[in-house]
Amino acid sequence: MKLNELKPNPGATRNRKRLGRGPGSGTGKTAGRGENGQKSRAGYSAKRGFEGGQMPLQRRVPKRGFKNPFRKEYAIFNLTAFEGREGDEYKLEDYTRLGFAKKLLDGVKILGNGELTRAVTIHAHKFSKSAREKIEKAGGTCIVI
Repeated sequence: MKLNELKPNPGATRNRKRLGRGPGSGTGKTAGRGENGQKSRAGYSAKRGFEGGQMPLQRRVPKRGFKNPFRKEYAIFNLTAFEGREGDEYKLEDYTRLGFAKKLLDGVKILGNGELTRAVTIHAHKFSKSAREKIEKAGGTCIVI
């Protein structure tokens, strides 16, 4: 086999449709563009969101809400993350090292979903009320950073 002998598989390619070549071709006169109008002209391309001059949707619908640029985004962990792991003290650098989270955002918050069966010391920026109760009930301590 040589490079000049390569060709596509049978049925893999088609001839292009030749538009505007007389009535016998089936695509003569308007060349498949319908009758008059903006879409039948050469160079037409609709802009994104353009609705033919009607007030577009993104301008008809009122603006709502507010995105606080100063909001603190906490990495959230439940007590189930600490159960069954080695170690009895968890500091900030341990969360990423043990694979709890890829990055810690603005801080760490511990939530109370799950149970603790051993005493652990947990360092975090925030604790929910139920998490604090369960940690102290198991004999552990909560240290707010």
